[in-house]
Amino acid sequence: MCCFPRPAADDPGLILELKTRRPPSLEGRAGCETWSVDFSPDGAWFAWSMGHGIVWVVAWPLDSEESPDGESDKRDKSFSCGHPVWGLAFGPRPPKSRAARPHHVPSKGTSLLLATGLENGVIKIWNVLTGDALFDLRGHEGIVRDLAFPQNGKLTLVSSSRDKTLRIWDLAQKGKKVQVLSGHKDWVSCCCISPDCSMIASVGRFDRMVCLWSLRSYTFIRNLTGGNHKTFYLLASCCFSPDGALLATAAFSGSSWWIDLWDPYTAEKLATLIDYCEIYGQNQISAIQFSPDGLHLAIVTEDRALRIWEPGKNGMVTKTKEDRTSNGLCCNFHPQGGVVATGTRDGHVRFWRAPRMVPSLCHLCRSALRHSVSTHQMEPLPIPKRILEYLTYRNIPDRLETGCSSDEEDWESELGPTNAK
Repeated sequence: MCCFPRPAADDPGLILELKTRRPPSLEGRAGCETWSVDFSPDGAWFAWSMGHGIVWVVAWPLDSEESPDGESDKRDKSFSCGHPVWGLAFGPRPPKSRAARPHHVPSKGTSLLLATGLENGVIKIWNVLTGDALFDLRGHEGIVRDLAFPQNGKLTLVSSSRDKTLRIWDLAQKGKKVQVLSGHKDWVSCCCISPDCSMIASVGRFDRMVCLWSLRSYTFIRNLTGGNHKTFYLLASCCFSPDGALLATAAFSGSSWWIDLWDPYTAEKLATLIDYCEIYGQNQISAIQFSPDGLHLAIVTEDRALRIWEPGKNGMVTKTKEDRTSNGLCCNFHPQGGVVATGTRDGHVRFWRAPRMVPSLCHLCRSALRHSVSTHQMEPLPIPKRILEYLTYRNIPDRLETGCSSDEEDWESELGPTNAK
């Protein structure tokens, strides 16, 4: 079903590409898209929707044959969902302290699950190790566009759909206990859960709403407005930083795309990264994803397969060469970092080298503190203003530019050696 070609000579950042073998009559047709990719919480499995209702799951690294305990079958697995797959997610996701450990084994009695969101509104739940379909979740009346598990080890699943709603499912009850979140006026493009599992963020593609919801009370918190945009624009994606202190949202118009960084506690917009299009209407942004250490943000756009940005800085840390046929749709970091996977419109997956940096002591302290302390709790503390600004991300410029031009630089030269950050 898949082949593993070597990286092309002109893509030094490309580690590997998985290509789907399909009849020539199906190439380039609707239904081939890889709308979603995901790594399991321990990084031992990788899944992608390869088009035509098929989800492929492979062991990572790709030459794995058995698990460390020698009990699990690490051969490739194929799940036939019957309808095109638009969203997928592994779960449950243990708390960060355990999820970060290589080859973390779920608690006894808990299996590694894969949730797949389908075009017909159904969500299928699979046992990854056995390949069995466990049960279906029914209720959405439109395409299930995105899925997310909270990082607390619980069997809770959040889904967003084109039926303008989000749903919170209790998988321990096989989805019989459901909470419905209504408030969007059009398609819900993306959803994500804060690292402390207190909030859900969602973006509406056409209603241009960035909504925050309480995962504890299942209520609406607020809508983050994006300022006075005089032109028509669409929202594409959202992602919380690993410490939960930032929410990144991605949007685009005919002449530009941009990423806003928000404080989800105060609804304050802290910074905007903007890129202007050379050709009107041909630079759509598709997906964004924070790295596990919070130092970088992966960006997938129509004109480049991948950019990696250090939030708060002008320019890119790394970027692939300009390619308007890259057809990127989604991205996801490996839980231990170093690799980012991107899915394309032709049903293929590419794995790219991501920069590895040694986090500074300041960054580690901020990450540990902000994971459990909100902005409202930070502000009254008797600490110097400069330190408070750093801890609340108020020290970054409010307007930034990508600095991308037609003069390409080599990926390897941009990556450079490992740096302390």
